[in-house]
Amino acid sequence: MVKFKSQLALIIFIISACAFSAKAQNNKTGIFGVATITLPGDSLSRWGGYIELQSRSNKFFNQFFYYETKGGISYDIANNYTALLGTGRYVTDENDLGLTPNTEFRMWEQMTVNSFLDRVKFEHRYRAEQRWVNGIYRNRFRYRLNMVIPLNNKKVVPGTFFIGIFDEVFFNNKAPHFERNRFSAGLGYQFDKSFSLQLGWLNQYNYNLSNAGAKNNLAININYRIHRDHAKSKEHIPTSAD
Repeated sequence: MVKFKSQLALIIFIISACAFSAKAQNNKTGIFGVATITLPGDSLSRWGGYIELQSRSNKFFNQFFYYETKGGISYDIANNYTALLGTGRYVTDENDLGLTPNTEFRMWEQMTVNSFLDRVKFEHRYRAEQRWVNGIYRNRFRYRLNMVIPLNNKKVVPGTFFIGIFDEVFFNNKAPHFERNRFSAGLGYQFDKSFSLQLGWLNQYNYNLSNAGAKNNLAININYRIHRDHAKSKEHIPTSAD
């Protein structure tokens, strides 16, 4: 127990130090907030779904410029294999920076593959997106590798602290093809069988022919899972749908 508490204190210190360092070095460290409600497939039904809200800011809890509202329907093809169809509306409004607002409608097809290697949980997520940005059609393809490590239990059960790390790459079908990389590391806690909270650091690197740059964010992920009565739940990886 003493060893675990020491490890936990070290993790909290590292995350806090990274967030403080980023804020001290870059006055545009922002907020990357995500709230997700999920109905997963289970022993009673392979069908599920989710809804999600997002908001992002250019500065630390200031100049919020980005808003997402989205959802989807999922189907468990097999154990640890889940397909999903999703859609959403995305608004980017950076008037404070003198930029023109963008409105996007998006649809996507997604496959998620989970694997559980003792304490280490892996998620591979593949997504193809159809995007209409201010009425202009675009394609995009994404892959995310997500890893979750429970600290004080072998599985993520109520009362579990866990580390969450992921990296996601974004590509489009036009040169130079590579569009974005998103990396995040954080510490989470599973309060009960439904509710979990994760705080951490998220770095997003954007690239195009005329400009490139990275942005640090404090990531706040709130997740709530709905459980059907009398259903046997599967082991899950606590993470945001996006």
